[in-house]
Amino acid sequence: QVELVESGGGLVQAGGSLRLSCAASGRRFSINVMGWYRQPPGNQRELVATITSVGSTSYGESVKGRFAISRDNAKNTVYLQMNSLKLEDTAVYYCHAVADWYSDSGYRFTSNFWGQGTQVTVSS
Repeated sequence: QVELVESGGGLVQAGGSLRLSCAASGRRFSINVMGWYRQPPGNQRELVATITSVGSTSYGESVKGRFAISRDNAKNTVYLQMNSLKLEDTAVYYCHAVADWYSDSGYRFTSNFWGQGTQVTVSS
């Protein structure tokens, strides 16, 4: 199995910046896509950004031009640089990964994995 641990969330003033990190760990795995989703208070979870193993990125419309996703494959870590933060960016941010992993017998599985979430609060 794969474990995802987020860090970097917290309080930030509107217009400021914040950088989130998510580190993946496990015995035997290979990550295809990593990304970030968020869930504002009282709303459904929505896509923020994704990045493939070769660096192709995709962003939600509300964050284009303000957020940047990056990835360190050697460290199995994905980052989300958030700039020009707005009040509506307040949400719990979740790290996500689509990964291949292997059983003790060598059988390969492909699964979705989620982190525990980290709170980002933007204030005026």
